[in-house]
Amino acid sequence: MPELSRSQLLVYGAIGVALLLVGARWVRSASADSGPTDGVESAVAPAAQEGSESDSSFAMDAGGGDVVVHVAGAVRDPGVYRLPAGARVADGVERAGGATAQAAVDGINLAARLADGQQVIVPATATGAAGVAAGATAASGAADGPISLGTATVEQLDTIEGIGPVTAQGIIEFRDEHGGLSSVEDLDEISGIGPATMDALRGALQP
Repeated sequence: MPELSRSQLLVYGAIGVALLLVGARWVRSASADSGPTDGVESAVAPAAQEGSESDSSFAMDAGGGDVVVHVAGAVRDPGVYRLPAGARVADGVERAGGATAQAAVDGINLAARLADGQQVIVPATATGAAGVAAGATAASGAADGPISLGTATVEQLDTIEGIGPVTAQGIIEFRDEHGGLSSVEDLDEISGIGPATMDALRGALQP
């Protein structure tokens, strides 16, 4: 094999160096293309996962839990009730049977959000408050003696054993339809009044 001259060696050496530089640049370019992409995906994935977990936990915190409130005042069934978190005062009033005819619902903010342990008091109008006081007075008076059949109110009749609000209202309507009642015995014609109730009416009413 013929020996290479010095000039040929230099040429071959230069070519080899050039090839090495080109190869190194290619490897570096390939690493730059793949490396940052992998890094971005690995950084974004945990962030997305963490965001998803955070949103889920926020949704659970926002929607979970109940509040216990006391609804009182001019409502049909006052008491303590459990309502879902985020409920409004209007929901509490509705849960307590709704406002009565004497309620002054404009006196409270029905749109306010309920808080745990809150007491909601539905105020009554001045007329309603007077009616309640009159009913209480009539009830106390009923214990003192017989009630007049001609002037008895629903509240007074409701104090008699065996008579509820519905039957008391029926007695008032029956009396109005017949232009008054001359005898307690006339009440026997009213539906829902049996012998036991008639005995109670005879002892508590007078013509």
